Amino acid sequence: MFTISDLEQLQAEHPEWQMELVDGNILVMGPSDYISEEIGAELIRLLGNWVRPRKLGRVTGSSAGFILPRLETEDNEADVEKRNLRAPDVSFVRAEKLKISKRDFVELVPDLMVEIKSKSDSIKPLVEKIQLFLDLGCTVGMLIDPDKLTLTVYRLNQEPIVLQNKDKLTIPDLLPGWELTVSEIWPPVFE
Repeated sequence: MFTISDLEQLQAEHPEWQMELVDGNILVMGPSDYISEEIGAELIRLLGNWVRPRKLGRVTGSSAGFILPRLETEDNEADVEKRNLRAPDVSFVRAEKLKISKRDFVELVPDLMVEIKSKSDSIKPLVEKIQLFLDLGCTVGMLIDPDKLTLTVYRLNQEPIVLQNKDKLTIPDLLPGWELTVSEIWPPVFE
């Protein structure tokens, strides 16, 4: 069983690897396909352009690691070394939760987390990751599926909302006034 310290040591030895710590196992993530990465970069740009001038919080990409609290269960000890370290493809943390950036992993749950389905991903593990974040206190989780051209919005104890190209995404409780037409995140076609 690996710990966050083990992951940090392995990452220092292999800085080019992207890793997560899940239930004591270190997962080495492969690179994203080009379309998935382009979608993530565009979403980060669009969010950042809204968030930063308004000082609403921080927007990060897939390399920002979050040390997550443990879900309370009967067979779960409060062992600090057994925590998970996960990295959503895109994250937003409200300013009041993280007033100063840290040169380390942060011990908190982001307010918004986004997973973007890569060519090799299965949907089920992505939805399970989103559900974990929601169970731990994340306000909104999103799954972007470039294959189906959909953006699905998840909130705790609510039915998911599937948005398509012409639909508008708003998250007034986190990003007041921000609006995104789903088609804006798909890569452009240049003639």
